[in-house]
Amino acid sequence: MLVQEFLERSADRLPDKPCLSADGVRLTYAEVEQRANRLAHALVAAGVRRGDRVVVSMPNVLEAPVALFAALKAGAAFVFVNPDTPPDKLRYVLGDCEATAFLGWAAPPTRAALEAVLASRAALRVVGLAGPEAGRLADGSALAVGWDDLLAGQPADRPPRVNIDLDLACLIYTSGSTGRPKGVICGHDNVVFASGSIIEYVGNVEDDVIYNALPLSFDYGLYQVLMGFRVGGRVVLGRGFTYPARILEEIVRERVTGLPGVPTLFALLLRMDLEQYDLSSLRYMTNTAAALPTVHVRELRQRLPWVRLIKMYGLTETKRTLWLPPEEVDRRPGSVGIAIPGTEVWLEDDEGRPVGPGEIGELVARGRHVMRGYWNDPEASAARFPPGPLPGERVCRTGDLFRRDEDGFYYFVARRDDVIKTRGEKVAPREVESVLLEHPGVLLAAVRGVDDPLLGQAIEAHVVPREEGLDVAELRRHCARHLEPFARPKAIHLVDELPHTSSGKVLRRALDTSPSDEPPEPVGSGAPTPPGP
Repeated sequence: MLVQEFLERSADRLPDKPCLSADGVRLTYAEVEQRANRLAHALVAAGVRRGDRVVVSMPNVLEAPVALFAALKAGAAFVFVNPDTPPDKLRYVLGDCEATAFLGWAAPPTRAALEAVLASRAALRVVGLAGPEAGRLADGSALAVGWDDLLAGQPADRPPRVNIDLDLACLIYTSGSTGRPKGVICGHDNVVFASGSIIEYVGNVEDDVIYNALPLSFDYGLYQVLMGFRVGGRVVLGRGFTYPARILEEIVRERVTGLPGVPTLFALLLRMDLEQYDLSSLRYMTNTAAALPTVHVRELRQRLPWVRLIKMYGLTETKRTLWLPPEEVDRRPGSVGIAIPGTEVWLEDDEGRPVGPGEIGELVARGRHVMRGYWNDPEASAARFPPGPLPGERVCRTGDLFRRDEDGFYYFVARRDDVIKTRGEKVAPREVESVLLEHPGVLLAAVRGVDDPLLGQAIEAHVVPREEGLDVAELRRHCARHLEPFARPKAIHLVDELPHTSSGKVLRRALDTSPSDEPPEPVGSGAPTPPGP
């Protein structure tokens, strides 16, 4: 099976069913299929060939899913890039994957990046532009074509199929927070397996209406479109989660059944008076990208008890790795579950030896969801994807530390690179964040280590209060009651928001190092701070 068949099979079966909506406009499966076919023919006519890469840089608009399916129908692979990507990073991706086509959105603030694309050209044969400024940017360019002009005169029938499932389906570039972004190689077989496994445990069906406010450049957002189309459902594209009231209104209006989210989104929703909205259509919510704090799990379960809450863990290199069955959420709110269907996981120590229940080790994943490696980076590929148990097989070393309980359920501890080494001890940021979040005045928290000449690293906490007037001294006493002396924050900052990516991941390295809201805790013998009243 090829990924474009997710659309084609549903279009054959349900041609008149609405499958996609954005900004109040709906398209049926037949309409998306015809538009994707026309765009595919246009790409082929422009010189796109089997195995080429087509970069797509668009917000959550109707043209974005059309573009990804068109690239596949043309025999190429799609490469989604966030439309807010700086021009230099966009040029790097275009050059690294040697893209032959670029499909972009012509509107501020993406205009500068588009102009950089037109100036650099790279190996591009065609640039297709949609959006309100497409005509202006296309004028005078020998390379750029407006969206309507690109599709004009092209047939609506399906292009001949040229791929097999071993071929490249997409490259997904990682954030590259510690260096240049790396393109994760995803074959059709990888995407088909991963999407099918997730559909199985989520229980997606034809009647589902999935609300996706996540960018399609984030594989979690991308797969909402792929899975929705595969089961014959409907996908509602949202524009981020800055305005939670708008999301709730769309859930009510569209009778949404599935809400994929990240901790930032759920924290914002929990600030709202949910009883003002008829959310009875919601059947499930999923969380990944970062661990959902236990306190938020409990609050979601209390306020939306009929909704199946599915906690998950994954990384781009495996798409998804673990999931927690909803019936286990109340018993194990801190767990991210077990291996997804059809895969296998285990924990290893630094020497590659298996570790037992209760011990901390690096998570290793095995299965057809393990991607092919990194584009043009054999050294990084060898480190992340070492040989597996069977000859010719590779597994994925996730770089993330977990522990496993006696029943086989996994608990995230920390990303290996995020572990704080202070006073000769190792502290997982999530341990401190979880304690901070248990305080009733805290909405969000992020913890990191900063260089300290005495401690090695000092623990620094950034906290978003639920409301004004949070007492930092009381917050310190709260930490003293629940954390060992070496694990307590030396500095606590009260902030209005936490820096995060467009996909909702908190950027610890981007946390502001402004003065704390209270003098730092003195470093002495390590004796506990006396508890407050």
